[in-house]
Amino acid sequence: MKKTSLVIVIGLLCILSIGYYWRYIVLPQQKETALIAYGQDLIAHTSKYFGPKGKLQYSTNGMNCQNCHLESGTKTWGLNYIAVYRSYPKYRARSGTVESIYKRVNDCFERSLNGKALDTTSKEMQAIYAYIKSLGKTRNTNQEMASTSLATLPFLPRAASPEKGEPLFIKNCQSCHGRQGQGLLDSTTATYVYPPLWGAHSYNNAAGLFQISKLASFIKNNMPNAVTYQKPVLTDQEAWDVAAYINSQPRPQKNVSKDFPNKAEKPIDYPFGPYSDDYSEQQHKYGPFGMMQSSHKK
Repeated sequence: MKKTSLVIVIGLLCILSIGYYWRYIVLPQQKETALIAYGQDLIAHTSKYFGPKGKLQYSTNGMNCQNCHLESGTKTWGLNYIAVYRSYPKYRARSGTVESIYKRVNDCFERSLNGKALDTTSKEMQAIYAYIKSLGKTRNTNQEMASTSLATLPFLPRAASPEKGEPLFIKNCQSCHGRQGQGLLDSTTATYVYPPLWGAHSYNNAAGLFQISKLASFIKNNMPNAVTYQKPVLTDQEAWDVAAYINSQPRPQKNVSKDFPNKAEKPIDYPFGPYSDDYSEQQHKYGPFGMMQSSHKK
């Protein structure tokens, strides 16, 4: 009788243990895995959910996060997300505040996607957060952590030139992005295969890539499409000039008057005054930046 009771007790404990394991370990892991996968899909196919024909709502310009954060935010020197989870919260001069990952994501929605911020409690924001967090936990070797965001290009001894950049754009960029920078929609016309670089459906003037140094670096290490930093096609000078041409074109406008509340913290290529120096907006947009940087250090 005692032996039978002991067997029953052990059996019940086993059942309870298995139930606990599934409820508190297996199912949460499955839920997290599904959320991460959804987050990656949102990054790769943002327009499918939020573009002009979005299944959730129409709140962006039709571009995808992946158009700037290449390969779903994993490409070396392609504005990847690998260091984001470890870096935030952090102080950002643009807002003059300590920002969370949620704030940083919504900056992209409002600037690069020229759209509306996501509800930070929404499933979609939580999915994007989960995906970024997963990259920070799994893709964090020393090499990967050292090659996040964008590489730094040396300044030109002259101003970057939209005029010199135009023929380079025609030669290297228009086959994908169009002569008028309009990009290329897929067969459903719901999302871009190649994003627009200016015009109504491109990033607005408050986006990070409107700073010429960032766009030039992005172009040098990633463009034309499929180029890598190991085998660039364009020279540094050509990348600067193509960036100047692209950023000289019309695009949506956003009020930037509250950006960089401390004007001394404005990047040298931030194209909107007032500044803590006497250089013009034109000089801050195109350079030459070496001379300006030298005067700042005095």
